[in-house]
Parts: sequence; C-alpha cells; structure tokens
Amino acid sequence: MRAFVRSAIVLTVGACIALGSYIAITAVSFMWVGTHHNAKTVDAIVVMGAAQYDGVPSPLLASRLQHALDLWKRKQAPVIAVTGGKRAGDRFTEGDTSRRWLTDRGVSAADIIVESVGHSTWESIENLAPLLNEAHIHSVVVVSSSWHVQRAELSLDELGFNAVSSASPDGILSQSLERSKMIREVVGVSLGRIIGFGRLFDITG
Repeated sequence: MRAFVRSAIVLTVGACIALGSYIAITAVSFMWVGTHHNAKTVDAIVVMGAAQYDGVPSPLLASRLQHALDLWKRKQAPVIAVTGGKRAGDRFTEGDTSRRWLTDRGVSAADIIVESVGHSTWESIENLAPLLNEAHIHSVVVVSSSWHVQRAELSLDELGFNAVSSASPDGILSQSLERSKMIREVVGVSLGRIIGFGRLFDITG
C-alpha cells in the first residue's frame, strides 16, 4: 500500500512539474511573439477586432489599425482583412468601423476584406477563413495586441493558413489589466495547443 502511495505521489509531482514546464515554455514563446514583428511578405494582413464606439474605433482598435496601415504602406501585403461583430444595441460592427477607418486613410475598399459577425477570436477567424479562401489568400500576417496575437496566429494556422504575426504597440491598457489578459491568454494558448483552438472554443465559448 505504501509503495502504491509513493508511486502515486511521484507520478503526481512529475505531472505537475511537466505541466509547469510546458506552461513556462508557452509563456516564453508567448512573450517572444508579442514583442517581435515578422516582416515576411504575405497575401494579406489580418486585423483582429476590438471595441468600437458608435462607429469610432476604441484606442485599442485604432492602435491595431494604425499598425496594419503602416504594414500595408510598407507593402508587406496588398490586402487588409478586418474582423469583429457588434454587441446588442450597437449600430456598427467592429469590422465595418475598421473598414471605414482604413478607407478614410487611403486604402481602397476593394483591398479590404470584412468579417463582421464574430464575437470572439475563434468565431472571427472561423468566419473569416472562407472569405480568405475565396480571395485565394494562403499566407497572412496577423495584427493584434502583444497579449493576444499568438492565439490569433495559431488559430489561423489551425485553419490551414500560413500565418505569422506582428504585434501592435501596447500602452493602451493599464499594467494590471494587461497582466490579467496575458495570464488568461497564456493559459488559453497552452490548452489550445493541446486540444485545438476550435475545440477549446466549443468548451469555453
């Protein structure tokens, strides 16, 4: 009996160490992706949505859009895809708000793909995927905040796209809020890598 208990303890400790090591490795990868910008030329720039206020991008969304516009001007990709639906009572979607922001700054509407239904990272990317396929887009650079960009990149990879990332400048969120988002994302990325981000969304919503 004692031998069984000792074995169970050893296995439990070993499992905890392995899990802790895996999460630590994921956190290092998470931090690296969130602070590096891939300059590879691709078919499209994908901008992850964020809040908008009656057709005006929130500071967080405006930061992502400005970064995508800078990449587009540097000719990293000829097309920009924007994402995001709307909350109950809103007149405008995040996707439509983003498109208008970009066209106001010189991007042709013909060079913008809009997904305007999704209410989460996975929903937006899953709804965007057929639009990208229809436009024969295979490689993308995804733009989002440092604490979010890896989840978006890996989700696009899961759906068959050759995805790299370029984090938009931070400084929009308070340090405490940013830290809480980073912790949540590290856990989400750790689980998503094991079970898949689509399945993770089915479980957590």
